[in-house]
Amino acid sequence: MRPLRPAVVRPLDFDSGCVDLSHGAGGRAMAQLIEALFLAHFDNEALRQRNDQAVFDVPTGRLVMATDAHVVSPLFFPGGDIGSLAVHGTLNDVAMAGARPVSLAASFVLEEGFPLADLRRIVRSMAQASRDAGVPIVTGDTKVVERGKGDGVFITTTGVGVAREGVAPSGDRARPGDAILCSGTIGDHGVAVMAQREHLGFSTTLESDTAALHPLVEAMVQAVPDVHVLRDPTRGGVAATLNEIAQQSKVGMLLREDAIAVRREVRAACELLGLDPLHVANEGKLIAVCAPEHAEALLAVMRAHPLGREASRIGAVHEDPNCFVQLETSFGGRRMVDWLAGEQLPRIC
Repeated sequence: MRPLRPAVVRPLDFDSGCVDLSHGAGGRAMAQLIEALFLAHFDNEALRQRNDQAVFDVPTGRLVMATDAHVVSPLFFPGGDIGSLAVHGTLNDVAMAGARPVSLAASFVLEEGFPLADLRRIVRSMAQASRDAGVPIVTGDTKVVERGKGDGVFITTTGVGVAREGVAPSGDRARPGDAILCSGTIGDHGVAVMAQREHLGFSTTLESDTAALHPLVEAMVQAVPDVHVLRDPTRGGVAATLNEIAQQSKVGMLLREDAIAVRREVRAACELLGLDPLHVANEGKLIAVCAPEHAEALLAVMRAHPLGREASRIGAVHEDPNCFVQLETSFGGRRMVDWLAGEQLPRIC
């Protein structure tokens, strides 16, 4: 009887190879993928322990945790990709609690046949976004589904952060008289993804605004610890975000159209596609609601930061038992800013 020999696993071909079912089966091929790709690019002390969880110290304060699944199509778009988006999206959810993110976890669902070259590109992008943000990816998981049962790659990230005492923004804290601030132009991410998807051409390159916002938030809460609300207007855009806040706080809001910054290319694309920029997703902007006496100080801090140079005061909170969000148009009239009906831009983040 011949002695049993260990199964031979071929080296990963990152130029022309593809994901196969063995990469999620828990055997040598899976270990090889984790070693050569995820550990190699996400390298940090917690990952090197090779446990099914990460153990790490956190600063004193209140823990904040957020999780987000990312299913964007296409996977690569001007200004980013699903990898950087998966990092930024969860970091921003943690930051909107006024917290400083300290670590991330990442879970991948890969489809059989997905090119290893594209997977490496995504992982490299995630690693770079993580390093730039100063927040390591300390644990994760990988699964592979049969061909036709997925759509290339889905990524879920979970983030943990710490908020210091005295900083507690929340969607139920908007009060009549409060100022509503926006950190910059709206609609950039959603239109950049849609333009790539529909092969729309513009005279200038329109890029996603995807970015990690916690450095901006840290500067804001240092200057004004009692920011009432912080939100990043992702799916559903500014309209959905403000309607959510209005409902949570039982208030109304009035926006000024001429104070809301929209890039020319975004406005043109929205007109072409029949979209309202207020409903289009953003991935590198935030909405802040604060007491009116703090508005100018907060705006000054935002405009001094690279991620808030185009910040503006876009409206105010007022009493309204109906919790309506309205827009004062540039012609002097008013219109409702309602929730998005249906799905304008599917698979946008």
